[in-house]
This record gives sequence, structure tokens and C-alpha cells, in this order.
Amino acid sequence: METVLKSVKEYFLMTVGMMLYSFGWIGCILPVKGTGGGAAGLSLVVCSALEQIGVDIQIGTMVFVLNAILLLVAGFIVGWNFGVKTIFCVVVISLGMNFWQDVLPEGDFLHLERILAVILGGILAGIGIAMCFAQGGSTGGTDIVAMIINRYRTISYGKILIFSDFIIIGSSLLVGFNIDTVIYGYVMTAVVGYTVDMIMAGNQQSSQVLIVTHDYEKMADAIVQNIHRGVTLLDSQGWYTKERSKVVMVVCRKRETATILKFVKTIDPNAFMSVGSVMGVYGKGFQAISKP
Repeated sequence: METVLKSVKEYFLMTVGMMLYSFGWIGCILPVKGTGGGAAGLSLVVCSALEQIGVDIQIGTMVFVLNAILLLVAGFIVGWNFGVKTIFCVVVISLGMNFWQDVLPEGDFLHLERILAVILGGILAGIGIAMCFAQGGSTGGTDIVAMIINRYRTISYGKILIFSDFIIIGSSLLVGFNIDTVIYGYVMTAVVGYTVDMIMAGNQQSSQVLIVTHDYEKMADAIVQNIHRGVTLLDSQGWYTKERSKVVMVVCRKRETATILKFVKTIDPNAFMSVGSVMGVYGKGFQAISKP
């Protein structure tokens, strides 16, 4: 039962994330004639080209078609081991874009300055992508391209993303978009990347506090009993005095760092402390490792 509820929660959050992503595009980016990267940006370029020859296709449908083609190509090249979550997110993005395109009023109904609409769209899209990533999903598009390219050459995901987005956004000039639209497209892509990084980092970052004190046993007991955080004692030796001792190590949430530092000072005002940021703390009390 617990496994079922966990799966329902994951797919619900991915659905919300993909609906936010699609709203960012349809509700914010398209009304101000913006553009962007990834499968959605490429779909916009293709739809604009087809519109010039009298063929009208919704952007959500084109997103689905392009992702389906990429999945088929990747299937023959790297195998058919795609996660169900990736296929689910691709379908929800496509349905979400078509849904918002049908229900939202035409034109710039938000009445925002163009740059503000682009930034808002980038933030919403970034939040949606981060929600998807946090649940182990993928938005397809560039992820699939990276998978195909890495089958033959090892290139970082970041480089593939930057290069593909640069080409996709630049190609919008070929279908009648202005240079300012291209510039806004790069701004939107930067906002999306920054938003995803901030959310993912904020979700995973914790603090590692190292406490050097002579009365390490008293310090460890006090932290466990009062702060209710686990403590690890590390063997240490002061090189100046050649005295062997223990270093108290505590891993905690970012928000708990100041409380621990103040508490340590009440136990030993002469304690020496260092604080470092750590990302991806897994285990009891922190983040669980997702099962494959």
C-alpha cells in the first residue's frame, strides 16, 4: 500500500509540474511571441514553418510527434530501456500544451511587459522541470538527444543542452522571428536553467559542521539529546601540539545550521567550528535513494 501511495504521489507531482511547464509556454511565452529551447522550442519553429504553408498544428501535438520520433530513433540506437516516467511526462506535456491552448484566451491576457512575461514563463517552466526531475522523471527532448549522442561520444549533458538550445533558438530567425525574439529566447532559457538549479540545489543541500573541542564526549551527547541530530566522531591530531583528539561531525539541514552553531558555543565557547555545504545527503532523516 505504501508503494502504491508513493507512486501516486510521484505521478501527481509530475503531472502538476508538466502542467506548470506547459502553462509557462502557452500562457506566457507564446502570447508575447517568444521562443525557447528544447523540444518545445523546436516544435514552435516547426509549427511556425508549417503555418506559412497553410498547415495549422497545435504546439502540443508537435511536441509529442518530435519526442516520439526521438524515442523511436533512440530505441533502435541505445535500446528500449526508457523509463515509464519519461514517456508519461512527454504525454502530459503534449496534452497540457493543447489543453492550455484551447482554454486560455488568445493574445496577451496577462498584460505583462514582454520581458516580464518571458521571465515568468521561464520560472514556471523551470519549476515544472525541477518537480519532474525530483520525482525521477524526464521531459524528453534534449535528454533523448544526449542519450543518442553519448552512445557514440561522451559529451556532458550541459554542453549538449547549451548547443542544442543555441541552434534551436537561432533557427527561429529562419521562420520569420525577429532578432529581439531570439534574444528573449536566450533569456528564457537562462531563467529556466537557473530556476531548475536553484530548486534542485535547495532541495538537496545540507550543512556539514565540524567541531573541534577538547570535551568532545560532552559535546556529542549534548547535540544528540538537545538538537536531536546524529553525531560522528572522527579521529584527529593537532599538528602544532601533536595532541590526538576527536572531531565532532554533524550533518544537518541548512536551516538548522545557525541553531547548532549557537548551541555549540553554549557548551564550549572556545570550540573551533567549520561549516561546509554538502549536496545530496542520503539516509535516515534526509533524502531517500530512489530505487531503480
